[in-house]
Amino acid sequence: QVQLVESGGGLVQAGGSLRLSCTASGRTFSSYGMVWFRQAPGKEREFVAAISRGGDIAWAPDSKEGRFTIYRDNAKNTVYLQMNSLKPDDTAVYYCAAKTGGSTNYAGHYDYWGQGTQVTVSS
Repeated sequence: QVQLVESGGGLVQAGGSLRLSCTASGRTFSSYGMVWFRQAPGKEREFVAAISRGGDIAWAPDSKEGRFTIYRDNAKNTVYLQMNSLKPDDTAVYYCAAKTGGSTNYAGHYDYWGQGTQVTVSS
């Protein structure tokens, strides 16, 4: 069982930056592929970025590469999402999730989810 707690959300102006954190309980954090999704009101959950268990492979959709960076610190049981050049369209609740083995971009593959953290980008 893994419990995930996100933090770092808030209100930011367009063009600004935020860093989200997701801290996991337990001793086997490095066994889990980690991912960030987001969900805006009235929209489906959307894949944001994923990272491998060791942190050596990280990827994000083309639309977010260069603005969003995912990385992890296994010694701290934490995965991060650095978001730069934020846009109003980035407004959403951001969730981290974990699964054993490799990461994917399909939400249904993930066994454990955090409660989410709200990110609001004003224009």
